[in-house]
Amino acid sequence: MLFETPVLGRGEQNAIARIEKIQRELKYALRGPLRWRGLMRRDAFARAIQGSVGIEGHNISVDDADAALDPEATHDSDREDLTAGAAYRQALTYVLRLADDPYFTLDLSLIRSLHYMMLSYDLGKHPGQWRSGPIWVRRDSTGEIVYEAPNAEEVPNLMGELVAVLRQKSNDPAIVRAAMAHLNIAMIHPFADGNGRMARGLQTLVLEREGFLNPVFSSIEEYLGRNTDAYYQTLGEVGGGRWQPHRNAKPWIRFCLNAHFECAQNYLARNKATAELWNVMAGLIRVHGVPDRTDFALVWAALGYKITNSRYRSFVDVNENTASRDLKRLSDSGLLIAKGERRGRSYVAGTELANAAKAAFRNIQPNKVDPFSDIEPELPGIT
Repeated sequence: MLFETPVLGRGEQNAIARIEKIQRELKYALRGPLRWRGLMRRDAFARAIQGSVGIEGHNISVDDADAALDPEATHDSDREDLTAGAAYRQALTYVLRLADDPYFTLDLSLIRSLHYMMLSYDLGKHPGQWRSGPIWVRRDSTGEIVYEAPNAEEVPNLMGELVAVLRQKSNDPAIVRAAMAHLNIAMIHPFADGNGRMARGLQTLVLEREGFLNPVFSSIEEYLGRNTDAYYQTLGEVGGGRWQPHRNAKPWIRFCLNAHFECAQNYLARNKATAELWNVMAGLIRVHGVPDRTDFALVWAALGYKITNSRYRSFVDVNENTASRDLKRLSDSGLLIAKGERRGRSYVAGTELANAAKAAFRNIQPNKVDPFSDIEPELPGIT
């Protein structure tokens, strides 16, 4: 027996309708040039990775989340945290590649393989293998046991049941099916470590396969990273301290719906702010007389990321020497500031870029309204 999807009331239906409304607006807003969509997607992806691994104590910068697999990048984060971020990035990239795979099959082998990718950097954590013994979740601050997972002998059958449920046709909204997949993995705790990452990765996979917009812009991982205490508190409320799948999962569904609602608003506001920022960059390029092709790098730096020669070449189709000349011109103009020497050199936003970003993102916080209310909230930017 697994945790079952609760009956959705009027409040939950209201929230789903409002999330879908914002998502439709976002889908329309993202119909811009391919490079524009690529920048938004890349930023959202990096923030999701940072949020997800941060929940489990691997604190990496959003810049390192983006550049974790770049061999030429210089990193600020600790090596172990960076390695965990790179592994999760690789696994999540594979998840996203499954979006339109006509031969896709959700089975236990896929789940175990994804877990291996997420934790392959530490074989002592038995990546890709079901746990062989009992497991408890402890509160970091006190060491208190807050959850006891089912016996290890039950894990294969429970995971087989979960896969069977996810492969069935269902009238439940994709956003709810994905949340329930997350909940059941978290409660079964099938692995010795990395269960949270696996649960969040599976949630993204379900959203992707169900066609819920672009899964990068449907992820709640960034939100969970900012609201970790509430995340664990809700899981604790539903779990009740031990494996009890008969308990009501509605608090978890409402938590996820609220997270999706806030994230959808955030993505829409961030898209609008980035559009404003892009227009400012076009003006700065004309004023300083630098090549038009530098626009992506300037916006990326303004968003708080470092620019390296290899990263610049990933933005534009130029060779290493041309990239070096472009970056020197941007540095000489003051738009970028050079840090480090030779192969370790990177560039960050200069004063003009930093101020432009601050102005564009001054009102980025989502509108604090109740998505479950019967009263239709006013949502800025929604037509």
